[in-house]
Amino acid sequence: MNQPAVPNLDRLQQLCTQRVMQRIRHVLQIWQRLAHDGWAPGTVNALHDASQQLLQDAERFELPTQAKLARTLCQYLQPLYEQAAPLDEPSTAQMRSLLERLAHASLRRGEQFEEVPLPDLPRPAYILLQDREQAEHLAQQLAFYGTAAHALADANAFREALTERAPALVVMDVDFTGAGQGIGLAEQVRDVCTEPVALLFYCVDESDTASRLAALRAGGQGFLTGTVEASSLLEKIEQLEHPAHNEPLRVLIIDDSRTQARYSERLLNAVGIDTRVLTEPLQAMETLADFQPDLLILDMYMPTCTGPELAKVIRHNERYVSLPIIYLSAEDDLDKQLDALSEGGDDFLTKPVRSRQLISTVRNRAARARHLQTRLVRDSLTGLYNHTHILQLLEDCSTRARRGEQPLSFAMLDLDHFKRVNDQHGHPMGDRVLKTLALFLRQRLRRSDCIGRYGGEEFAVVMPNTELDAAHGVLDEIRQRFADLHFPAQRQQLQCTFSAGVVMLTGDMDVMELASAADQALYAAKHGGRNRVEKADR
Repeated sequence: MNQPAVPNLDRLQQLCTQRVMQRIRHVLQIWQRLAHDGWAPGTVNALHDASQQLLQDAERFELPTQAKLARTLCQYLQPLYEQAAPLDEPSTAQMRSLLERLAHASLRRGEQFEEVPLPDLPRPAYILLQDREQAEHLAQQLAFYGTAAHALADANAFREALTERAPALVVMDVDFTGAGQGIGLAEQVRDVCTEPVALLFYCVDESDTASRLAALRAGGQGFLTGTVEASSLLEKIEQLEHPAHNEPLRVLIIDDSRTQARYSERLLNAVGIDTRVLTEPLQAMETLADFQPDLLILDMYMPTCTGPELAKVIRHNERYVSLPIIYLSAEDDLDKQLDALSEGGDDFLTKPVRSRQLISTVRNRAARARHLQTRLVRDSLTGLYNHTHILQLLEDCSTRARRGEQPLSFAMLDLDHFKRVNDQHGHPMGDRVLKTLALFLRQRLRRSDCIGRYGGEEFAVVMPNTELDAAHGVLDEIRQRFADLHFPAQRQQLQCTFSAGVVMLTGDMDVMELASAADQALYAAKHGGRNRVEKADR
């Protein structure tokens, strides 16, 4: 087996500086929470820990400017960390000055400073529930996921918070401060905030249709009932921020007539549908794997094969059994049209076809197919890709990585002592831990990364264009953050950890070899003490 290529020095330096910038951002985010919420020992502890991690990385990656500032910050925080005493005004000013210098420090090697924009900090979430204890608990949960959340006590506090900083999310009890009063209060979000705000309403009564209707009219994008958990709330936010229908539908047109194919392509492109034209039917399977269309438009008669023949070939691949196929042909014989439909087609449009009919038929069938496909390839509990699909995505990404000569890393993760969680705390708690890790991974990995539930308590991550060291660093940071989470259990707070193994694609490794190498590295992590990430020795 070939050894992985050694990344060049410029690439390594870029990865190192990116890692340190992430640490700096994290320190600044915690400081902002401390300044906004007031003195809290837990937040001070988090700031102290984040500063220590920044110092370690800056020294490790030989960035002396950042290391010097981080060391000063750690020295300044140490007595505050030990005494748990609030900062006075002069100390606050000193701390702010130090953090501003850290934020503006150049990421280039050397002791010079370079003025750069302060990093944009994420907008907070405002929680307004009649049950104050529930609101506080939800805000604390969201903080574990890195979301700055504030439980607000009354309408005045909400109005003041809106003027200070526009939120990314508002969770509003329909009865906040009085029966039905939350609806009117929430309408002020649209009057004050110029940026989009996700507005979710809460009601104790699940069957209260009148409240749901009023919430919809007030701009509500979701309705919550019962006990609201951070994991389910963040999942809802993710759906609002990145809905699947925002990604253009993809349609593949296979027609030997370039003129007809281009005409259909222009019509569909004009309404935002991403299309690809193929005039050589024998290249169909390769193009399908590369383009991954939501729908296929197929000509009936082509020189190298007929449309029904090609449809049968495509249907032989289980991956495309549910792909909608629409015939577009001048054939007007109804019996021949029906015969073609029996050979794997879903619809038949006769040329010349009205533009509106083509667009409507394609859009409706493609959108429905995407919705159904999403449900077929997703794990029902976690919402991640299922075992079969994550391996298929790994194969696709491996092919693209080889073609583009780009790195690709693959990781296997496994929750530590998960059987003990189920046995001691029950399967509902086990399901909650699985869902939380799934959400944690979705939040902290890129949208280009593919995440799947490999089986049971085991997860898989495909990381395109990622070197082995970078993948290891990202996963190790996620591991550390996940280990800090506390799950409320009956007798005591529950903490869970995971172990992981990561491998990089080299040579002619196939999917099963990649999975096997990652699994061996995971096995080494388990036997090395758990709660760690190991790189495959290849």
